[in-house]
Amino acid sequence: MIATTPTVSIVIPTYNHARFLAGALQSVIDQTYPLWEVLVINNFSEDNTEDVVRSFNDPRITLINFRNNGIIAAGRNEGIRHATGTFVAFLDSDDIWMPRKLELSLRALEAGADLVCHAENWVGGGLAPRTMHYGPAEMATWRNLLLRQNCISTSATTVRRSALLAVGMFDEDPSFVTAEDYELWMKLARAGNRIEFIPQVLGEYRRHESNASGAVLRHLAAEQAVVTKHLALDNSIGSWHRRRRMARCTYTAGRGFAAARQRSLALGQYLRSLATFPFAAKTYAAIILLAPPRRR
Repeated sequence: MIATTPTVSIVIPTYNHARFLAGALQSVIDQTYPLWEVLVINNFSEDNTEDVVRSFNDPRITLINFRNNGIIAAGRNEGIRHATGTFVAFLDSDDIWMPRKLELSLRALEAGADLVCHAENWVGGGLAPRTMHYGPAEMATWRNLLLRQNCISTSATTVRRSALLAVGMFDEDPSFVTAEDYELWMKLARAGNRIEFIPQVLGEYRRHESNASGAVLRHLAAEQAVVTKHLALDNSIGSWHRRRRMARCTYTAGRGFAAARQRSLALGQYLRSLATFPFAAKTYAAIILLAPPRRR
């Protein structure tokens, strides 16, 4: 008989993703580790989200209707507040997990880690499938997360609930939307939490075709806001490092536009990056790669 007290609480925020949510929930049902609860935080979806949740008829799955007002961090925080497990795992409603995700993540956490993140397959969005390995651990210090880039994925992450509460959970600042997870990882790292990475692919992250330029620019602004907040916490970080980090933000936006085949927008971001920090060889290389192939 399955025990009723969960070890891990799974927070799934959702909005009008009923067509994906069933797959996400089934991937939890299929876990080899059974001591879990699911908290579906529904932003008053207008599709059949509630019917999908009810169709599973599993007492471990709870539906919570919560209006997040466009701040997904607020929905995730609502899930954390309702969680009863020692650990919290995040799963976006359009992603799925492999059957041993919880088993292997909980093994690392119970051995002393405070946060674990595993590899994922990125699929969809009209792009070729890609395997993403996050980390490594030495990149997940506060300073490296700040001065380099995010190396942790939300749907691949399981973390101690006590650690989340200690740092105030996700920041609900509207300017952080799309980068609120990155800001949380930096808070957890700065607080001294032990972050570890699992090399196995234990999840699938689904990309979607969308307004590429709008999405890229929104994330650029959010990342810059997060970086600005954390740079203000350490006056010892010099101008050279600050300029290089802000240039990396615009470089990443350029990569996003390039992937969407929006060459002129990509070029604009690369040039902004070089204006901020002209010593990045990879930015010059990226500009060269934008040139269309010669016709024979």
